[in-house]
Amino acid sequence: MDTGTFLSRRSFLASAAAGTALLSGCSNGVNSQGGARIDQRVDATRSFLFSTYPGTAQLEQKASGVLYMPLITKAGFGVGGSYGTGALRINNSTVDYYEALQANVGFQIGAQQYAHALFFMTADALRNFRTSHGWSVGADAEYALVDQGGNLSAETLTTLEPVVALVFAQAGLIAGATLGGTKYRRIIP
Repeated sequence: MDTGTFLSRRSFLASAAAGTALLSGCSNGVNSQGGARIDQRVDATRSFLFSTYPGTAQLEQKASGVLYMPLITKAGFGVGGSYGTGALRINNSTVDYYEALQANVGFQIGAQQYAHALFFMTADALRNFRTSHGWSVGADAEYALVDQGGNLSAETLTTLEPVVALVFAQAGLIAGATLGGTKYRRIIP
């Protein structure tokens, strides 16, 4: 490996780290009244979700736990990333707080904010999430399908997948929020 390649990789890694650090400074709950602020945002997100997508209340009742991520901020200019904080709830009680981090490279310019919820449909899926260090959404997750009226599809409500992901409340200039590559880590706010 020549020196130019090494410096290019080092520059890339430094740029990605700087972008993630900048995003972590966005007002997503960390360092802003800690857990109480995150819980307020989760309560508002949960209420919005239930009123906008009525089937999510039924999905929550079937789930072993739900990770609510009220505000994810994604930005990029060639190199980009996203960051946000949220809470894991079991029986609508917060048991842990999490951050979501994503870094990516490719053609991207702009910024976007969105929310998402991960419904852990089995006790095993919830246990795997809670005991992992740096869990990420994988092939065992199904993205919830919403019809024109805001209702969850019958397939979503009867799925046998261990994790159901719902991305909602998108605003901004980067099209198509995705959870692929997002890492979740437990935090102490």
